[in-house]
Amino acid sequence: MKLRSLLFVPGDRPDRFAKAAASGADALILDLEDSVSVEKKPEARAAIAAWLKDGRTLPCFVRINPLGGDETRADLAAILPAGPDGIVLPKAEGAPSVRALIELAGGSTPPILPIASETAAAVFQLSTYGEVATHLAGLTWGAEDLPAAIGATASRNADGSYTAPYEMVRALTLFGAHAAAVTAIETVYPNIADTDGLAAYVARGRRDGFTGMMAIHPAQVATINAGFSPSEAEIAHARAVVQAFAANPGAGALKLDGKMIDQPHLSQARKVLAQTG
Repeated sequence: MKLRSLLFVPGDRPDRFAKAAASGADALILDLEDSVSVEKKPEARAAIAAWLKDGRTLPCFVRINPLGGDETRADLAAILPAGPDGIVLPKAEGAPSVRALIELAGGSTPPILPIASETAAAVFQLSTYGEVATHLAGLTWGAEDLPAAIGATASRNADGSYTAPYEMVRALTLFGAHAAAVTAIETVYPNIADTDGLAAYVARGRRDGFTGMMAIHPAQVATINAGFSPSEAEIAHARAVVQAFAANPGAGALKLDGKMIDQPHLSQARKVLAQTG
């Protein structure tokens, strides 16, 4: 499943589902948590189940409510029979939360995408996701719930960059995902109107090792997809690296375009080419 862009859609707004599906996003996240009031959650469950059964035209995840609340069982009872392509688990706290969700679902779930940084305890569980990697669609993080949970006034500096504690959490999530050998998904960029800022944010995410990102508006999707896709120049270079090593079997290091390349470069080249498939 290609996951460059995952677009959030409020579950109680079925009028937006088709437009979101036509946005070019690789997947939708139909939301039952923060964007839906308690009073409208039953309505949202019914709308999502109906869309999954009859309207789905691309992979659809469902963000359920956090474990331990009164809404989670109702979420699962409504959506699992409709066969979602994945479940987004908010306020996840490592492998124990993933196991708890699977148990609550009766022993089987579609792939799970934990939002892995929304509580203080979650930060100390980021190394455990490898234990449940076969159940995961990837790993992502959030920069909004955690500061609220610990009483911080903000997670960002005046220029929009993250403050030091949240830069650390972002990095730990990134490495936690790669340690578990699952997809690392960057969190949302909340300023919908700031297209230049979004492009820079996406470029930074890809540079650092994320391979996709969540979006909160259809207008963000094209920028995210472009930013998390290799350029023609990158593809050409990757092919040249692979061809150079294929022509020199057994070589540990080679010279290409005046620069030394070795096995890490070959590994990276193969990853770039895999993204073109």
